[in-house]
Amino acid sequence: MSDGHEHNGHENVPSRQRRRFPGISSRTYEHPADRSALVALRKLSGFDTVFKALSGLLPERSLRLLFLSDSVRVSDQQFSHLNVMLRDACYILDLEKVPPMYVSQDPQPNAMCIGLDEPIIVVTTGLVELLDEEEMRAVVGHEVGHALSGHSVYRTILLFLTSLAVRVAWIPLGNLAIMAIVTGLREWFRKSELSADRAGLLVGQDLQASMRGLMKIAGGNHLHEMNVDAFLAQAEEYEAGGDLRDSVLKILNVLPRSHPFTTVRAAELKKWAESRDYQRIMDGHYPRRDEDKDTSVRDSWRESANHYTTHVKSSKDPLMKLVTDLAGGAGDLGDRVRRGFGGFANPAQKPPRGPETPGPSDSPGDDRPPRDDS
Repeated sequence: MSDGHEHNGHENVPSRQRRRFPGISSRTYEHPADRSALVALRKLSGFDTVFKALSGLLPERSLRLLFLSDSVRVSDQQFSHLNVMLRDACYILDLEKVPPMYVSQDPQPNAMCIGLDEPIIVVTTGLVELLDEEEMRAVVGHEVGHALSGHSVYRTILLFLTSLAVRVAWIPLGNLAIMAIVTGLREWFRKSELSADRAGLLVGQDLQASMRGLMKIAGGNHLHEMNVDAFLAQAEEYEAGGDLRDSVLKILNVLPRSHPFTTVRAAELKKWAESRDYQRIMDGHYPRRDEDKDTSVRDSWRESANHYTTHVKSSKDPLMKLVTDLAGGAGDLGDRVRRGFGGFANPAQKPPRGPETPGPSDSPGDDRPPRDDS
């Protein structure tokens, strides 16, 4: 049942047979918004040279020395089960050079892939202790996906700029300029996390394990108290629930985050796993790395734009519905906005409705299940 193979001079035997993807391009699993940004950056002449020139300004060397001196490097002698997972993930995604991996003492479950010249992967003890083998395999595949996509470069820059913004907070304009860049990078990085979740699924090839891992990150090691279907229902309620006021609060809540909310990640991953695109990849039909140089920036941007258009049209979020109405030239826009923000007004002061009662499709909340706010 096992599929033994040799990679980079070390024999690696995964616990069960998994499909391998020789020469796979990261474009295969990248979210459209993530892919369009990366394709554009890769096409910029001298882009890599510029960022490598910045390496003297960025604390990359300091970070490498810090992990080397104060964390445990994964190897055949240390955390050997993680070492097997790492080599297996690199074999499946055909990443030729296995990045160094460290376990850092931190009760907070977390993992990251950073580095300008070469990526390094760091996982915390909180994450190692929280997840079982198959859940952890998906996380390792997630980080290897970051490495294959080149996300580690931009993640390192994001860490540096976030730190810099704190240090120059006393300079109003300087801080605003840096935070504008940080906000843009965070929006991109949230999409890159959706890409890496897909890479984790390609490595683990176990959707339930990926779902369990996300549930544990959200609710801890209490699987007997949690249910995947109920967890996904939370994402549905989050997407569709509330009025325009809630839509604005959602945006404000997510802006300072580098990762999407866990229920949203779970729902996005399940949707992709059930798509025709995923099945084609598993059947061996996917973009190859040697074709990356021929990728069109325009086509990538068009695909990204189409994705967002489809997302807005199909979204149940009240604000997205309003955007759709604007695009369609809704005649009762003022009334829709007033009803959408009705939560701000005193119910006793609300203007009476006209003689015409709107149908179910006109009310943002009519198709919502009742909410228990107790």
